[in-house]
Amino acid sequence: MALRGIRVVELAGLAPAPFCGMVLADFGAQVVRVDRPGSAGDVSQLGRGKRSLALDLKRPPGAAALRRLCARVDVLLEPFRCGVMEKLQLGPDLLLRENPKLIYARLSGFGQSGSFSQAAGHDINYLALSGVLSKLGRSGENPYAPLNLLADFGGGGLMCTVGILIALVERMHSGRGQVIDASMVEGTAYLSSFIWKTQKIGLWSEPRGKNLLDDGAPFYTTYRTADGEFMAVGALEPQFYQLLIKGLGLKSDDLPNQMSQADWPEMKKKFADVFAKKTKAEWCQIFEGTDACVTPVLTLEEAVHQNHNGERGSFITDEEQHVSPRPAPLLSRTPAVPSTRRDPFIGEHSKEILREFGFNQEEIDELYSEGIIESRKPKSNL
Repeated sequence: MALRGIRVVELAGLAPAPFCGMVLADFGAQVVRVDRPGSAGDVSQLGRGKRSLALDLKRPPGAAALRRLCARVDVLLEPFRCGVMEKLQLGPDLLLRENPKLIYARLSGFGQSGSFSQAAGHDINYLALSGVLSKLGRSGENPYAPLNLLADFGGGGLMCTVGILIALVERMHSGRGQVIDASMVEGTAYLSSFIWKTQKIGLWSEPRGKNLLDDGAPFYTTYRTADGEFMAVGALEPQFYQLLIKGLGLKSDDLPNQMSQADWPEMKKKFADVFAKKTKAEWCQIFEGTDACVTPVLTLEEAVHQNHNGERGSFITDEEQHVSPRPAPLLSRTPAVPSTRRDPFIGEHSKEILREFGFNQEEIDELYSEGIIESRKPKSNL
C-alpha cells in the first residue's frame, strides 16, 4: 500500500482526527491510537486498521512515554485546543527537537492562533465562521448545516490528511519534519473556494436558496414522488435539460426559457406536480439510460445495493457484518486495503506497542502497576 512503513501516533479525539487517522491506516500507515485510560470506547467508530494504547498523558510518566514513541514515528496527530499539548510538555518545539523528522499535525476548530484559538466549538460553529453556513438552506428558511460533514470531515479531517501527505512528500527532499496547523474554519473556507471565486461572475448574486446551485433552479433540486420518496435533478446543461423535459412528458414550447429566473418558482411547482404522479421506481425506469441527470435519492441501505455501486465494490463489509464505504480514491498499483477486523478495544494493544517501541518488561509492568497504561484484552468465548 502507498503509505506502508509510515508510523503514525493519533491522540484520541472526536470525529475529525479519527477520520484522518483512518484514511492514513486504510492506505497502509501503521496507526497507533493513544486513548485515555478508563474511556468507554471510541464514540466516532473510526478505528479501522488502528491499534490502541491506553496512556495517561496528564501524568508525567505517561507524557514521557509518549515522547519516546514520538521519537520513532513519522507523524503525530493531535486534536486538542491551542495550548493543551504545551501544558502536557508535549509541544512541537520539544518533540521536533527530539525527532527533527516528525510531522506534527495539529487539528483544531479555530487554529493555533487568533482570539478564538482556545474557544470551544463544533462543526456548525466552524461552518458559521467560515462564511459557508450563510449559503446553505432553502429560501426563507434558517441556514442549516448538512450533518457535520463539511467542517468536521471536509475542512477538518480530510484537509489535515492532505497536509500530512504534503509534508511527507516535502520531507523526502528536505529530510525535515514540520508543524501542520489545520483549522477547520480555514479548511472549510478553502473547501468553498469555488463559491468565493464565482461570486464575481454572479453565480451567487441572489439571496440564499434562489441561485442556480442552491435549490433555486427547478432543474437542480429534489422532488417528492408518489410514494413519498425523492428524485434528484441536476439537468444544468441545455441538452440535459431537454432530456429532463422529455422524460417529464412536457413540451419545451409550453415552458419559459430554462434560465428565466423570474419563472423558476412557477416551474418548480409544475415539475413538482409531475414528479408527484409517479413512484420513485417508475421515474428510475423512465430516466434510466438517459443523460437527463435524474437519479433516485437513495437511503444508506439502498446505496449499498444499488447496481453501479455494487459493480464497483463501493462498500465493504467487516468481520462483524458492518457495512461502510470503501476507501477512495482507487489507486491502480497501490490501492487501499482496509482492515476488515473489528475496531480495537481501548488499550487492547498497550503492552505490545510499548514493546515494539523499545520499552522493556520492567518498564511496562511499572507503568501498568501505576495506572499510567491500561490493557484490555477481548474476553474469550470459551
